[in-house]
Amino acid sequence: MSDEKIVIGVDGGTTAVKAVAFDLSGGIRATHHESVPVNYGKLGEAEQDMEAIWQGVASCLREVRAQCPDNEIVAIGLTGQGDGAWLVDRDGKPTRPAATWLDGRAGERVNEWTKNGKAEKVLETSGTTVFGGLFPVLYEEFAENDPDVLAASATHLYCKDWLRYRLTGERLTDYTEASRTFLDVTSMEYSQDMADALGMPEALRLLPPAVASDAPGGVVTEEAAAETGIPAGTPVGVGMIDVAVTGAGLRAVDDGDGWLILGTTGFVGRLQAKAADRKSNLSMVLATGRGSQVLEFLVPMTGTPNLDWIRDVLGFQDRGWDEIEKDARSAPAGSGGVVYLPYASPGGERAPFLDTAASASWMGMSLTTPNSQILRAVYEGVAFSLVECVDTLKMGGDLVVSGGGFRSDLLCEILADTTGQRVVRQEAPEAGARGAAVLALVSAGAAKDVAEAADMLKTGMEEFLPSPEKYDIYRRTHEVFKAARKAIQPVWPQMRELRRESEA
Repeated sequence: MSDEKIVIGVDGGTTAVKAVAFDLSGGIRATHHESVPVNYGKLGEAEQDMEAIWQGVASCLREVRAQCPDNEIVAIGLTGQGDGAWLVDRDGKPTRPAATWLDGRAGERVNEWTKNGKAEKVLETSGTTVFGGLFPVLYEEFAENDPDVLAASATHLYCKDWLRYRLTGERLTDYTEASRTFLDVTSMEYSQDMADALGMPEALRLLPPAVASDAPGGVVTEEAAAETGIPAGTPVGVGMIDVAVTGAGLRAVDDGDGWLILGTTGFVGRLQAKAADRKSNLSMVLATGRGSQVLEFLVPMTGTPNLDWIRDVLGFQDRGWDEIEKDARSAPAGSGGVVYLPYASPGGERAPFLDTAASASWMGMSLTTPNSQILRAVYEGVAFSLVECVDTLKMGGDLVVSGGGFRSDLLCEILADTTGQRVVRQEAPEAGARGAAVLALVSAGAAKDVAEAADMLKTGMEEFLPSPEKYDIYRRTHEVFKAARKAIQPVWPQMRELRRESEA
């Protein structure tokens, strides 16, 4: 019988959920993932079945436990997609499908908030820029169009909080997620003043207590044990929103530390000593729960779905990503003048600029343009979006990257070549689950703090050095990219209107 101890990290992603078992030296002992669909509507809705997400996680935990039947489980850590509206009633049953961070039904409401001062109040209090998938925006949307749902709801639980509730019965959140609702990131308390200013004073009743992300979050109940195969009584951590939890896995816990993630969305962030130290009024901040420290970040919605989309458009569904990337490399840096604007999200774009009407397009093509240039332009467009965020936050030094999108060597190289900075990639996969596991070790008392837990589960790093030859090419191409966007941006609203008319 094995006496090796393991810690399990659960990552409730947007398109897939997973559970990963790590030994206490950071090695992966078991992993399993389940796909979870996003249901899109004609008015910009992007919803998910909360029960289906829980069943997917339960299946992942059963499978991981089956692969490690004799190992002692020290703790379970949690992370997941952020934002949206995840509403449950007094009995803990969902009152509607979760409206996810991708939801774009309230796009016009975002524009109204920008004009009437509500967006400014949100930014002033919580450090958050307003977009369609933000909880207060969706709360107003439901208050006007589906008030019975709000009346029946007792608690708003983000994805990882919903999963913890199903595991432990505890209704909690952490400070990073609370920052996406009504938290004042200076006082670290929910702001009644902000709720009043937004015209929704009663919304605070839905918010669970906010506690530190490395605090205990309860234990697995008998009911959850029967569904997951995890022994009842196993400690469960509070956890953290997915864009922030990778920092824990990378041992990025000190002021000035930063990192990039590329998944369904992008992420560029760094830790600041206090909210007043933020480098840009275009950024968002999250309270970390470590004193006055905040995570300042930009989250462009220009992630890996762009790559999935071009694979389908070019009919490359049967090709592996290595082969697709080889095709992209056959085109020169700069893609022969082809520019791709990667704003394909139904909700538009939120960083480093806000435009709910933003749309994707290729520009600079002709009858002689080969597929390889169209393909490479997508890789470059996604990278350029991240580079703009790096520039906005004035991030110097090494760029530490993680996430599924950065498994692409080409993306790492373009990022290095465009910025002129060394890119350092975490070698091991499952960065989100690893960060969740790090926090869980602290919450269970198996490590004294996040730094010690991160050292226990640390992994190797791989470097990408910038090419001086390509730096000038990419910088000039990036300038063309920004000029092309500026030129087409004025007609984005009309394009959206034509799209709505055709769908209707």
